[in-house]
Amino acid sequence: MLQDEKQAEPQVIKAVCVLHPTEGNDVKGIVTFTESSTGVVTVIADLEGLTPGKHGFHIHQYGDCTKPDGTSAGGHFNPEHKDHGGPTDMDRHVGDLGNIEAGEDGTAHIELTDTMLKLNGASSIIGRGIIVHAGEDDLTSQPTGAAGARVACGVIGIADPNS
Repeated sequence: MLQDEKQAEPQVIKAVCVLHPTEGNDVKGIVTFTESSTGVVTVIADLEGLTPGKHGFHIHQYGDCTKPDGTSAGGHFNPEHKDHGGPTDMDRHVGDLGNIEAGEDGTAHIELTDTMLKLNGASSIIGRGIIVHAGEDDLTSQPTGAAGARVACGVIGIADPNS
């Protein structure tokens, strides 16, 4: 191999985020992302410690959960500078995943597929943050869906594709 030839970076096909509670909250969980050969990303999330009902669920600009309230994660990941919307809207932030709904026991499970999320390239979600909010995302209010305080924060990292 010539010295100036670069080896191709391996393609990321699986990512994971461990969610930790923000100050004064008990929400925690795991979110996995798996990208298919066709570019569709499957998102699976399991959370606990939530209040019953719907909670905004978004990918945020920064993978930074250092502030106790989670605000260091910045706003929604929005590389195409679009308005906030629902997860099935064509015009929305890439990070707009809608809501996750907790039962009376405070647990929530969601499985969804998304064609806007990418694990590779310039708009990759690797290294970005995930925020779970105290309230429901109304899917229309700008710029965030009026979902309230941040109750959990985590950073998306590359996962072992065989795990």
